[in-house]
Amino acid sequence: MNISIKTFTSKIETSNPLFHIIFWIFIASILTLIFGHSWGSSIHAFYFICLLLPVVMGTFYFFNYYLVPQYLLKKKYFRFGLYFYYTLVISLYLEMLVLIFAVIILSNFEFRQISPNSRNPLLLSVVLYLVVFCGSFILMVKQLLNSRREVEALKNENQKMENPFIELLSNRKLVRVFYDEIVYIESLADYIKLHTTDKREITSKEKISVLEEKLPGFFIRIHRSFIVNRKKVTGFNNNEVEVGAVVLPIGRSYKQQVLMKLKTE
Repeated sequence: MNISIKTFTSKIETSNPLFHIIFWIFIASILTLIFGHSWGSSIHAFYFICLLLPVVMGTFYFFNYYLVPQYLLKKKYFRFGLYFYYTLVISLYLEMLVLIFAVIILSNFEFRQISPNSRNPLLLSVVLYLVVFCGSFILMVKQLLNSRREVEALKNENQKMENPFIELLSNRKLVRVFYDEIVYIESLADYIKLHTTDKREITSKEKISVLEEKLPGFFIRIHRSFIVNRKKVTGFNNNEVEVGAVVLPIGRSYKQQVLMKLKTE
């Protein structure tokens, strides 16, 4: 449950923007088709939905990204119910304002020109909260899948930490190297070289990408040719990582992820 709440309460700006764009394009298209069919004019329906959509979006984000994580998931049911009621009243009031603007702008003050479905407050409220709750369902499914991936990643990390060492074939011998002894790992084409705290250099015929999958999370891939032990990092900037007296470059494609991991330490 803690993982679910933490994931669900992620800020909107950290979510995938493409998901939101596709979702709202889909919603706008569906609503335009529905109102356009009953209205007999897709153009007027599109304009009406453009006026209505900000209210729907505001209600959607307030409900799903504030009320649900702050009150419902924290079992503050009374406050959730109270604030949901306020949200319902305000959103319906805003819908009525949208309807008034639609009368003025789209119908030239002729209320009868608007489809009966479009001027039905009950139907508008149903449409609004159908979108909100459908969006909630989609978000919950999405967060559930993310939570499962997090749990699987945590299990994999725990499995890697069961044995605090890695075994490699070096010079035709199986060598056991403890994680805490590894300072950084260097890739040499099809070979890798482990640099250790006692100045040993252990080579093995293995690709660095394969080895990366076997290492626990405190090892960071900073370059296509380097992996560093985060515990051994003594300094870093936007372009380089220092591990003792050694300075290693940060690859351009790895920079954002590397800096984020190092700054969270």
